[in-house]
Amino acid sequence: MTYRMFLRGAAVMALVAASSLTPQSAGAVQVTAYKQAVAENLSGDDQIAAFYRERGFEPVWTGGTEADLERRTALLEALSMAQHHGLPASRYNAEALLSRMATVRSGFDRGALEVALTELYLDFARDLQTGIIDTPSRVQREIVREIPRRDARYYLDGLLSDSPRGFMASLVPQSQEYARLMQAKMRLEHTIAHGGWGAPVASGKYEPGDTGANVVALRDRLIAMGYLGRTVTATYDTSLTEAVRAFQEAHGLTVDGVAGGATLEQINIGPQERLKSVIVAMERERWINKPEGLGQRHILVNLTDFNARIFDDGKLTFETRSVVGHQELDRQTPEFSDEMDHMVINPSWFVPRSIIVREYLPKLRSNPGAVSHLEIVDSRGRVVSRNQSFAGYSERSFPFSMRQRPGPRNALGTVKFMFPNKHNIYLHDTPAKDLFSREVRTYSHGCVRLNDPHDFAYALLAKQTDDPVGFFQAHLRSGAETRVNLDQPVPVHLIYRTAFTTPKGQVQYRRDVYGRDAAIWDALSAAGVEIGGVRS
Repeated sequence: MTYRMFLRGAAVMALVAASSLTPQSAGAVQVTAYKQAVAENLSGDDQIAAFYRERGFEPVWTGGTEADLERRTALLEALSMAQHHGLPASRYNAEALLSRMATVRSGFDRGALEVALTELYLDFARDLQTGIIDTPSRVQREIVREIPRRDARYYLDGLLSDSPRGFMASLVPQSQEYARLMQAKMRLEHTIAHGGWGAPVASGKYEPGDTGANVVALRDRLIAMGYLGRTVTATYDTSLTEAVRAFQEAHGLTVDGVAGGATLEQINIGPQERLKSVIVAMERERWINKPEGLGQRHILVNLTDFNARIFDDGKLTFETRSVVGHQELDRQTPEFSDEMDHMVINPSWFVPRSIIVREYLPKLRSNPGAVSHLEIVDSRGRVVSRNQSFAGYSERSFPFSMRQRPGPRNALGTVKFMFPNKHNIYLHDTPAKDLFSREVRTYSHGCVRLNDPHDFAYALLAKQTDDPVGFFQAHLRSGAETRVNLDQPVPVHLIYRTAFTTPKGQVQYRRDVYGRDAAIWDALSAAGVEIGGVRS
């Protein structure tokens, strides 16, 4: 008999016993005391109080009907799976709950237990569906994602459905990514329980043709990690080279088949640390668990992966490299979702205020002719003469904006893709094409630069014109700044995943370039999330 089956059986027996609380002669007193306890314990939650009032305070959990028993059993079964979802199992203590149920003797006790069960259920349901951390910006200010919280009535009404067990199951994020991450979590836990991936590889540089103990250590670790089949070779041969290349590709490294510093650093990260990344990714997946999903067509930009992708009906249809914000806190690209509704071909660049006062104003103070590729513009849109001194202006008092007209040197290149938002973040072209060959691409002021912006535009326009290339190029050749609306706005999701999966289930890992996942893990650990049953 499995633990889950035992728990279910124990829960049923304890709960049946808890349904027969007192002799029949005390029934009226019991009902009055029960309602009093429910009313007193619900005084701080209007939604739950309204729910019980509408039911005439009829119990959801602690009654003696078959439906009550089914709901109790469904809850306890769900709670028993909390750790598998990377949730803080100690927060939903099933054993303590069973003990409390078995000791209920009065109507007042039963009413208090009824409310406690409802509150526990709501906490668990919300954690499972939309995450443990309800305000990520408190963990890291650039995580400005709005969590798709459902209200209490959604969960309470769902509980009264024909299948409480089915409703509980529906709370789990239904995305394939979440399911694959959950499988990866179980595999890593199995690896940890069986000793991990072996000894780390000594620092250095190993390449084809090398031999020796360090090459053997590299070989053994790649075998343990699943990148190399069983072999007894002690030479850095073709099979080992291909294994290194496969590892590099799965970790966003330069793929050259040579195990140098960056590659060895990633190879030596243990399964415990990788498991933290997976658990954090599961939490992040809950944050975007929207009722409507991510969108039939949507754009996904994983900031750690330096790629922008278009998905149609769940399938990847376009992909291009990207450059994101610098690691400095005030230049990091934030995480949020919005809707792209237009593009601008041959755009002007309206310089953000932060860049003006921090980078360009100091240059203007010493030399009014500086940054001559930018126009200085007043509040009425008129170009301001540089035949004056700017030395007296401070960051607060500088009254002008700055603009770069369309052209080959424009910082936005030839096109920008707009999803208007308060963060002033968008996707765009860039004349700095050399940056896309770098391994870590954190160079912008926060916006996302695209390596193949024209092809990206063609992919978007293909939904609304038979000749997207001709349409785009005609506007480009005109040289005029042109806004092109998208007939159907496209959801854009700027996400941050140091662990994510391929459709075949392979887990890919990336560097925590902004340190956000480390901060999230600390918050999850503080909330009670554990690694292998032991607090880290």
